[in-house]
Amino acid sequence: MFTSVVISQYTMPFEELVHEGTWLQWPHDYTYGSGANDFEPTWVEMTSALVEGEKVHIIAYDNDHESHILMLLDAAGISMDNVDIYLAQTDDFWVRDNGPIFVYDSEATLTILDWGFNGWGGNTPYSLCDVIPDSVAEFLQVPIVDLNEMVLEGGAFEIDGHGTLMATRTSITGADRNPDLTELEIEGYLEQYIGVTNFIWLDGLFGGLDDVTDQHIDGFAKFHGNNTIVTMSENDLDYWLVSQSDRNILFNALNSSGDPYDHVFLPLTQYNVTTTWGQSVGFRASYVNYYVANGVILVPNYNDPMDGVANELIQNLYPDREVVGIDCRNILLNGGMVHCITQQQPIGDTGIGIEEVIQLQEDELIRVLDFLGREVEHPQKGTLYLWQYKSGLVKKALAH
Repeated sequence: MFTSVVISQYTMPFEELVHEGTWLQWPHDYTYGSGANDFEPTWVEMTSALVEGEKVHIIAYDNDHESHILMLLDAAGISMDNVDIYLAQTDDFWVRDNGPIFVYDSEATLTILDWGFNGWGGNTPYSLCDVIPDSVAEFLQVPIVDLNEMVLEGGAFEIDGHGTLMATRTSITGADRNPDLTELEIEGYLEQYIGVTNFIWLDGLFGGLDDVTDQHIDGFAKFHGNNTIVTMSENDLDYWLVSQSDRNILFNALNSSGDPYDHVFLPLTQYNVTTTWGQSVGFRASYVNYYVANGVILVPNYNDPMDGVANELIQNLYPDREVVGIDCRNILLNGGMVHCITQQQPIGDTGIGIEEVIQLQEDELIRVLDFLGREVEHPQKGTLYLWQYKSGLVKKALAH
């Protein structure tokens, strides 16, 4: 049933595998003044949706900010049993890009990668956010690998969990991120620390649609398993300023086994998105930037007629999870959606125990423990499963 693949020293688990929790950087008035109030309902909605299935780790700016967050969560009737708050100063709330990237090392130990973050190629003078991975490693007391010699934002790449990485060159290999590294050297870093061997490179675009990220891949393409790419139609990708050559690459991409991907097309919004206070964002929005959590899928919604269409299409992809629409109208004005403001933490030594994990759907348990290499007794069925860690370096069952 389980096969072994050769991977490198570290491997990043696929987003669809079981999480210990989700990290959020809460908006604050130190950056946005009273405007932070316009963003906070999105974070309350996400927290409410996530707490039933996993921990929610919130980064607050200081004690006053923490008290404010607690007040909001209490007013929303959200239990704090699965919520914890850590104090660390941040410039902004885009934790996907500046936050910790969690991986397993060859002994299946949860580890944080601290890539460089330079404010999306120097577009924003953010320095506080750059140290968040260090802060999280200290909070959790887990190992951290300093990789600041290479700039890498979490939204700049997508993985399929089976050795393939998809990205745009403009958001990784460009001179504003990594001027001293060749593409081959960058691939070497990604092979060693993300655990991928197959690369789908799109050229990308600098600054499209007022895009500070230089066309992050997670805005228009995402893997579902190792055989499906969730994206947009040809016309919608053209609207999103994805070039014809990049569309050809996307539609003809092969996975690590050399097989073509199936493609599922999500719509754009029918209309240009408008904030809750009536300001037009100026463009139609993507639904591809959704986030896969343990029991739910958080899908960006925009009070648009296409919300229901996109939600249903995504629900069909994930029948064992519940789609929850998250209002992203206001944060889209700043250029991001749900996936941009979340970061998953896989299960590990600091996470929930195996006994709690088995309460999740069995197929989810199978996938993550297959990856981790744990040999555990299922207390409800009394059978022993062998979960083989997928590594060419280590093949052993880890006692629990």
